[in-house]
Amino acid sequence: MRPRFWELPLDELTHPEWEALCDGCGKCCLNKIEFEDTDELAFTRVACKLLDGQTCRCTNYPDRHQFVPDCVVLTPEKLSQIAWWLPATCAYRLRAEGKPLYDWHHLVSGDPDAVHRAGASVRGWTVSEVAVTEDDWEDYIIEDLS
Repeated sequence: MRPRFWELPLDELTHPEWEALCDGCGKCCLNKIEFEDTDELAFTRVACKLLDGQTCRCTNYPDRHQFVPDCVVLTPEKLSQIAWWLPATCAYRLRAEGKPLYDWHHLVSGDPDAVHRAGASVRGWTVSEVAVTEDDWEDYIIEDLS
């Protein structure tokens, strides 16, 4: 990968560079509630059944669509349409908005665990969607995801 590739425009990244941009926070794997009457979006502590709550990584990333058909494939083209539902700390969203990555991002710090030490991941505080019915998701809304 090219030096400091994460500073390039997103549409210039190679596929491996694009994938490496993920900060490993796991926030995008949290289930969200969209309130149709207000168009508000609320994040919950309820995570996709494939999220490992300790590593904050998908347990079956290559084949995730077999188990979670509506899992979003994030691409530079789709990003402009869906960036609003990504957390404000997300590397993809930050770069799409022309902002730099946080110091704790593994590409900046060189340490993949820095995201967890900074408290910027979902490590240890999610509950699997297998354990919570969708009707109860409102009980798990997160007020501040930053």
